[in-house]
Amino acid sequence: MKILRISDVLKDRYGEKIYRLSLSSGCSCPNRDGAIGYGGCTFCSEGGSGEFAARVAPVREQIEDAKCRIRNKTDARRFIAYFQSYSNTYGGYDRLKELYLETIRQEEIVTLAIGTRPDCLPEKMLHLLRKLNEIKPVWVELGLQTVHEKTAERIHRGYSLPVFEKAYQELKRAGLEVVVHVILGLPGETEEDMLSTVRYLSGLEPTLDGIKLHMLQILKGTKLEEEYASNPFPVMSLEEYGNFLIQCLKLLPRETAVHRITGDGPKSLLIEPQWCADKKKVLNVLNRMIQEAE
Repeated sequence: MKILRISDVLKDRYGEKIYRLSLSSGCSCPNRDGAIGYGGCTFCSEGGSGEFAARVAPVREQIEDAKCRIRNKTDARRFIAYFQSYSNTYGGYDRLKELYLETIRQEEIVTLAIGTRPDCLPEKMLHLLRKLNEIKPVWVELGLQTVHEKTAERIHRGYSLPVFEKAYQELKRAGLEVVVHVILGLPGETEEDMLSTVRYLSGLEPTLDGIKLHMLQILKGTKLEEEYASNPFPVMSLEEYGNFLIQCLKLLPRETAVHRITGDGPKSLLIEPQWCADKKKVLNVLNRMIQEAE
C-alpha cells in the first residue's frame, strides 16, 4: 500500500510546503436555517464543521490574521484559502462572487478550497466556480459521510445519494477538483458498511481527486450528544481506528490524494473519543501504523 498524501502533491506542484488558512464566508446551511431542516447534521456543533468558527471579518483581514498565527510557528510563504464551516456556496451570489474573487487574487493564495453541500450548487454557482478555477485551482469539498441512506437519515444529512452523484458529475464536468469527507464510526454502521462507502468513492468515474477520512467525534451541544447519552453506541479505540483506517486506505485509487486521516474538533467540546484530544499523538500513531503497512 502506498498512499498519495496531499502534502506531497502540493510540494511537488509548488516546490514547497503549502499551509491552510481557515476562513469564514459568513454563510449558513439549509440544514440549519429551515430550508430543509434545523440544527444541522446530528454530529455538527454550533460552529459548523470547522476546527473553530473564524470570525466574520473582511476577508483580507481574516487572511492576515490566519497568516500571522501560522507564521508564529513556521516560515510559511504560500497558502490554501479554506472556507470550511457551514455551506460556503449557500448565500447571496454577488456577495460570494466578490468574496472569492478577492480571496483568490491574493498573491500568497495558491488554491481556493470551498466546503459545501451537494444540494447547494445551482448552475450559477457552478459557473462561478468554473471561472475561479481559471484563475487558480479550486477544490470543492463535499460532506458525504456515508453512502447508506438509513445512516444518512439517522444523522439528518438532508439529501440522498443521487443528489451527491449529480453534484459530483457537474463539478467534474466543470473541471474542478473534488474532495469528499467520510466519517468512520457513525452510529449503527458496521465495518462492512464503512468499507462499502470507501469502495463506492473508489469506483467513481472520473476518479475522485481527494478524500478526508474522519473518526466520528461526539461533541457537546449536538444532537449526537443526546443520542449517545440515551443510547450509547461503540466508539473505536485509537488502535482500532488505525487498523480500520488502513483497510480504507488500501481501497483508494493511486490517483486519489488523502487530505486528512482524522478529525480534530475543539477539545472543549469533545466527549468521545477522548484520545482525539491529543492531535499530535494521534497523528504520530496513525502515521507510524500506515508506514508499517506500506
